[in-house]
Amino acid sequence: MIFLWSLLIGQVNAETRIALLDFELRDLTLAPGIPSELQRTAGIKPMLETELKRAGYSIIPVDTKAYLIANGGVGYLFDHNDSAAELGKNAGADYILVGRLHKPSFLFAYLMGHLIRTRDGQVLGNYISETKGSDKKLTLKAVESITVKIDNDLDRRYTPPPPAKVQ
Repeated sequence: MIFLWSLLIGQVNAETRIALLDFELRDLTLAPGIPSELQRTAGIKPMLETELKRAGYSIIPVDTKAYLIANGGVGYLFDHNDSAAELGKNAGADYILVGRLHKPSFLFAYLMGHLIRTRDGQVLGNYISETKGSDKKLTLKAVESITVKIDNDLDRRYTPPPPAKVQ
């Protein structure tokens, strides 16, 4: 009886572990890679980490050297789920999220992510959230949308914050 009770408590307290990779920019505009777009892209992972932590997920760091060895170039891990899964598994994560900011126009961009189960390389979700413009608040709303989608495929415990009141 004590064994079953401790097993149940262990399962309740076990956090789902997710490894997040830096989002890559795929900029198809006539002026690709401008500093503000690179900065926005670099800010996506920290925003997503914050939202996933708020939902109770454990964020697992990925060793930079291991990432560089696994990554065959821009877009490689986004297109090779098996390699991404192995990277996440070696880091100790249950899942790994590989993301991209796809920018086909100056007017809008797509925040994209693949959630991959590390034990078998199965893709659990392909997520896309459109954002218009490059304002930080709009990017955060896209991150919140992706977080809802990830949580719907996992533990269903995330509630995005209410919209800010306009003064």
